[in-house]
Amino acid sequence: MDVGTAEKKDCLESLRRSLAERFDDRAAVREQHGKDWSRLPAALPDAVVFAESEEDVRVVLETCQEFAVPVVAQGHQSSLEGHILPVQGGVVLNMTRMNQILRVNEDDFDAVVQPGVTRKQLNLHVRDKGLFFPVDPGADATLGGMASTRASGTNAVRYGTMREAVTAARIVLPGGRVVQAGSRARKSSSGYDLVRLFVGSEGTLGIFTELTVRLHPIPEAVSVGICPFETVAGAIAAVVDAMRYGLRVARMEFMDALSIEMANSYSALGLRVAPTLFVEFDGSPAEVTASSEVFGEIVAQHGGIDFSWSQDPAQRNRLWQARHESLYATNAWRPNAEVWRTDVCVPISRLADSILAAQADIEASGIAAKILGHVGDGNFHVAYLIDPNDSAQRDGVRGMIERLNLRAISYGGTVSGEQGIGILKLPYLIGEHGEPAIETMALIKNAIDPKGIMNPGKMGSDVGMFAALQAAKGEAAS
Repeated sequence: MDVGTAEKKDCLESLRRSLAERFDDRAAVREQHGKDWSRLPAALPDAVVFAESEEDVRVVLETCQEFAVPVVAQGHQSSLEGHILPVQGGVVLNMTRMNQILRVNEDDFDAVVQPGVTRKQLNLHVRDKGLFFPVDPGADATLGGMASTRASGTNAVRYGTMREAVTAARIVLPGGRVVQAGSRARKSSSGYDLVRLFVGSEGTLGIFTELTVRLHPIPEAVSVGICPFETVAGAIAAVVDAMRYGLRVARMEFMDALSIEMANSYSALGLRVAPTLFVEFDGSPAEVTASSEVFGEIVAQHGGIDFSWSQDPAQRNRLWQARHESLYATNAWRPNAEVWRTDVCVPISRLADSILAAQADIEASGIAAKILGHVGDGNFHVAYLIDPNDSAQRDGVRGMIERLNLRAISYGGTVSGEQGIGILKLPYLIGEHGEPAIETMALIKNAIDPKGIMNPGKMGSDVGMFAALQAAKGEAAS
């Protein structure tokens, strides 16, 4: 997209008049909205709009469509793959002021919220009603951002991802049209599933202004277990067996020895430095006890060391808080390092192959890296720590990331279980989905967003699809 300076200026002046103090083009505000948690360089918007209502969003998309000016929606900017970077400038829509919980339907186990509501905010609101919202990506992200990236996290093995959590949504399309998609019914066979189309579209088709999300009863009992292992292979074998036995697993997390070392340093856990599983069971007291006892028998068969479990809420909260602080623990462990993070997800039967191959790659490279993840559903992450002045290390990590992604595809998996595509994963889309599927995505994108104003350079756009196709032909670097 090549937007002329005059058109962009006219667009911004129109928004300034329409939105008054909610429009901001000061340099400091633009800089704040030109970055995320990815390793990519900043990309500055021309202006930021702090939306306070659906009408504000509608005005922005109507005006930007008229002048063909890019629009990128942002929440708390915690994305890791460059999803929200305004790579072609334009307007950033900050959605955090749209943070009202509109209603909670206790008898139907759902809530209607604005997109700026965070998961912790919602859980605090519904806790006294005996309910909770289970999707937990670690960061206290906005629900709009989580829906946009189809987020998941530690609870996904039992409760699913944002794909299952969102049942209905209001979405503003380019040009300002508003779509009501889905309903509060538990199931439907009516029409195209527009909710699933927009959930995971990363802001390339429209912007959420209201979400209906599923809630769940707070479990009667919860136990958390910790088990270090002699080997990585033993830990992953225990995961596979636990899933095969059908235990009431709510969370199943793996942390390799370096991950534990970092967590001990940052969160003062005091754990044995070894490949470790954190597991959580929920249900009735009898179900939780039975699952914990069976799991103890499983880990004993695979080199588990001193498995312990507890129903103490304080111990549980401390453990999961440390797991969620993994990103900060990595940054603190070697403060001057540049951290490159990625994730893949594979069928559970290929999890051991995938993790062991990634570990072998790391050991052969001599580069510090840690592996951890939500292994109960086959999803794991790798964080590589690079000397920012060593170009050879950068090249080495690029190669490891490429092999990690290609292995996941060859195993019947996906190049991202939860971090999404953004910019950094675009080159692998064609390998995972195939050219006909990529062309279909582009058709959908062009039909809904013919001027290409919605988060340009990402999924579905000419630039994004070109990157994927060129990489598949070996004409672009990973």
